[in-house]
Amino acid sequence: MSIRVLTAGPLTTVQDLGRAGHAAEGYRCCGAADPYAARLANLLVGNAPGAAVLETTVQGPQLQFAHAAVFALTGAEAPAVLDGKPVPFYAPLYAQTGSVLAVGAAQEGLRSYLAVWGGLAVPPVQGSRSTDLACRLGGLEGRALKAGDLLPLTERGSLAALWWKKIRSLRADRPLEDAAARRGHRLWRWTGGRQIPLLRAVPGPQWQAFTPAGQQAFTHGVYRLTSDCSRMACKLQGPAIETAAGADILSDGIVSGSVQVSGSGQPMVMLADHQSTGGYAKIATVIGADLPALAQLRPGQEVAFTLTDPASAVAAARAQAACLQQVRARLDPIRKE
Repeated sequence: MSIRVLTAGPLTTVQDLGRAGHAAEGYRCCGAADPYAARLANLLVGNAPGAAVLETTVQGPQLQFAHAAVFALTGAEAPAVLDGKPVPFYAPLYAQTGSVLAVGAAQEGLRSYLAVWGGLAVPPVQGSRSTDLACRLGGLEGRALKAGDLLPLTERGSLAALWWKKIRSLRADRPLEDAAARRGHRLWRWTGGRQIPLLRAVPGPQWQAFTPAGQQAFTHGVYRLTSDCSRMACKLQGPAIETAAGADILSDGIVSGSVQVSGSGQPMVMLADHQSTGGYAKIATVIGADLPALAQLRPGQEVAFTLTDPASAVAAARAQAACLQQVRARLDPIRKE
């Protein structure tokens, strides 16, 4: 059971929900930069939310299925064709033995996800199949995919035709139409007649290291993603965030969403491949429910921040989980058979 990579795109990697529990050893969590889209892709094909998927960046791959498979595409939507016929995002789809799937350039957003029923069966490393590009571990040999690679699937995939028949019997193969189910709840700020993604953040561990003017710049300013953005961090350019006594601190722990401020006064938001510690003051932490929105922004796009509290962050996470539960409910009749 395998998928052959015919062309890989600029950056296609195997990811799951991350390598948790090893930060004290210096390992990065990694995992899907947009975990909501990864979970959604898995739910659409009947996998556990944390099964390994493919994450693509801007341009998708061309893949050949060595065996029949049920798959789904989510995240940044791009033209996709299966054996020359257009197929939609956000729906379970069926590939026959030998079928070729080609995913083009994303029209909006940055990262797309492909889940296959049964999941990708690359060997787990420290409990995760996620690719850590810097440490060269996990995924497929710890690297981005390239033409000629073979991606193993679990033996469960041999039942793909039966699973597909059950999905079709429920008409669950139709694309999701609810925007909230596709992307989760997102907020916007209207500034100068334009709509800007608004990221909620709780005050960071060094919030008091910033002057009132610096704090206000962070919560009222508009920032633009620079060209120096990656799976590790989004580096932003905008109003300088003033510190009371400099940005350098003794290195301490970092999590996804940590907003560090460098000596230049410019913020950077940590994403999935963030390091385990850092020596810049952290003014805030973007809540988990809003990180998927940031992960889909491209260099040059704008973003803004607003403060929230931990209780509201938990409520946002629950609202996002409720969106996924709506999708899961579509397939529950099959799971109960």
